[in-house]
Amino acid sequence: MAGADDIVRGLLVVIVVAIGTVLGWVLFVRTPDNLAQLLGVLLVVAVAVATARIGSNIASSLLPVHNVAEVAVEGPISRDGGSGITSPPVGASADDIVEQIERADEDRGSKALLLKLNTPGGEIVPSEDIRIAAEEFDGPTIAYATDVCASGGYDIAAGCDELWAREGSIVGSIGVVGSRVNAKELADRLGLSYEQFTAGEYKDAGVPLKEMSEDEREYLQGIVDDYYDQFIDTVAEGREMDTETLKATEARIFLGEEADERGLVDRLGTRDDVEASLEQRLGEDVTIKEYEPERGLAGKLRGGAQQVAFALGAGIAGVADGDIEGLSFRR
Repeated sequence: MAGADDIVRGLLVVIVVAIGTVLGWVLFVRTPDNLAQLLGVLLVVAVAVATARIGSNIASSLLPVHNVAEVAVEGPISRDGGSGITSPPVGASADDIVEQIERADEDRGSKALLLKLNTPGGEIVPSEDIRIAAEEFDGPTIAYATDVCASGGYDIAAGCDELWAREGSIVGSIGVVGSRVNAKELADRLGLSYEQFTAGEYKDAGVPLKEMSEDEREYLQGIVDDYYDQFIDTVAEGREMDTETLKATEARIFLGEEADERGLVDRLGTRDDVEASLEQRLGEDVTIKEYEPERGLAGKLRGGAQQVAFALGAGIAGVADGDIEGLSFRR
C-alpha cells in the first residue's frame, strides 16, 4: 500500500510539473515575439520549479507520507518567542506553536501529536494557550520531555494524554513566581524621585521606583497565590492527580526517575521507546513529520508593531504577559 502511494505521489508531482512547464513555455517562449529566447527558457525553468513545489504540496496533502505530527516547544515560553522585526525568536513563541498544532490537526495524515518539550516555562497565558491547543488536537497526544520540562512546560504536558521523560530529564517546578526590581535606593542615590498620578489604591503597586507597602505586598502575593491555585487545579485535572500530592512537591524539580516514582510522568524512555509506543497505539509503523513555523515577513512586521504599541502604552511597566507595573508573573 505504501509503495502504491509513493508511485501515485510521484505521478502527481510529474503531472503538475509537466503542466507548469508547458504553461511556462506558452507564456514566456511561444507567445511573446519580443522576448529573448534565453530569458524565456529561464522563466520556464522558474515556473517549473515553482509548480514542482506546488505539486509536492498537493501530493503530500492528498496522500500524506506521515501519520504522526511533531511540534517542538523549546526555550522560555512567551507570546512571540522574544523575536523582533529583524531578529529570530530566542525562545518558544506560543502563537507559532499553537499555529503548528492547528495545522497538524487539519492535516489528514496526522493521526497523533508528539509534543517535544525542552523548556523551563515562561509566561502564564501563552503556556496555557499551547496546552489548550494540545487538548483540542483530534487524536492521541504524547508529550516527550528531553532535557527540561518545568513550570509552564509541565502545564503544557498536563494537556497531553501521556508524558514521557528520560531518567536525566528535569521535571516539575509546579509553582508561580512574581518578581520585581527594587530600584528605590539607586534612584535616591541618583537624585531621582518617583511621582505618579493614579486612580485606584493599588494601580501603581509593584512599581520599582518606590517602596512597597505591606498592603501592596499582600495584594500582589494574593495574585501569585491565585495563579498557583489555578496551576495546581489544571495539572490535577489533566494528570488525574491529587492536589495535595502536587502541592507537596513544593515547586521542586526532580530528575526523571524520581518524577516517575511521584507520578509526575507516565513512563521513562528514549525517543525510540516513544515511537514504539505510538506504533502500538496506532497499530502501524510510525512516520513523523516535523512542523515548523510559517510566520513570514508580514507576521514579523505585525509582531514588531505590537511590541512598539505595547511599549508605548506601558511606559516604564514591563510588557510581558502577566506584568503589572514592573511585576512579572511567570510559571
